[in-house]
Amino acid sequence: MATLDLLAPDTPLGTARVDLGSALDLYAAWPKPTVIVSDGAYGVAGFPGDPPTPRGLGVWYEPHIEAWARFALPSTTLWFWNTEVGWANVHPILEKHGWVYRACHTWDKGVAHVAGNVNGDTIRRFPTVTEVCVQYVRDVRLPLAGGAELPLKEWLRAEWKRTGLPLSLTNEAAGVKNAATRKYFTADHLWYFPPPEVIPLLAAYATAHGQPSGWPYFSIDGQHAISSDEWKRLRAKWNHVHGVTNVWREPANRGAERVRGADGQFVHTNQKPLHLMDLIIGASSDPGDIVWEPFGGLCSAALSAGLLGRHGYAAEILPDFQAVALIRLEAALAR
Repeated sequence: MATLDLLAPDTPLGTARVDLGSALDLYAAWPKPTVIVSDGAYGVAGFPGDPPTPRGLGVWYEPHIEAWARFALPSTTLWFWNTEVGWANVHPILEKHGWVYRACHTWDKGVAHVAGNVNGDTIRRFPTVTEVCVQYVRDVRLPLAGGAELPLKEWLRAEWKRTGLPLSLTNEAAGVKNAATRKYFTADHLWYFPPPEVIPLLAAYATAHGQPSGWPYFSIDGQHAISSDEWKRLRAKWNHVHGVTNVWREPANRGAERVRGADGQFVHTNQKPLHLMDLIIGASSDPGDIVWEPFGGLCSAALSAGLLGRHGYAAEILPDFQAVALIRLEAALAR
């Protein structure tokens, strides 16, 4: 896997906190997130309240998914960890609440994850050494003059059509070569999100040449045209890392990073590698942004957020896990 290299070496540490209790009681008090890292129930009865099978996961997650949708920003990315069949059961609920699928990433833990601990006569299948981390973004819609809300692509086209000008003039309006803006106003699947600097040009041209009765054009509040910065915040952040694909070959934690109790045993059965948390948080946020970890466990996402200069907010319902997580965060983030 490629090394994550998104931050300067002198990037200041952020912060991380772990609240004891259900995240459902905490979301309203937390700042709105740029990133949500969900690593909750897998449908394997792994902790108190985890359904015994994946079939119950949709019901289990729905109150959280609805809350994530309610408090998310247009720029929020959700990273949903689970088993393949667990995710399959939850995906319809995510779609129901306006989460748009972007990509499914497979964490390949390697054959050492199972080693010789597989009874082939019993399981009757090949051993499983993977989990998935599925990326979702928001289904952002904007109000058109008159009240209807449209997806961004349709909203742009509708706003231009309100001017009474032909679509062919969008090239001139954006100050680009002929046909270059076809990707911004196309009605098919080849649509491109217009660069932020293009939006004010389109609005100014529409105001200067369009029907005066339609003013203001490209506005979301009916008062002024949307700015470059406002437009930029309408889609999820993305800091691309070259050389990384949707298959993550990363051994499960076994070494010094794995948290052990006084008896030498692992404290948590599925502690995620910090490297993977760094990857997803770094790719979908910037320093100073808010990261939610609704199902904290040992709070690897909150820890990663702090180390990357973000601000992590985690919830954990089990006091023993919260106590260990607090010690872990304090040791890593102490100034």
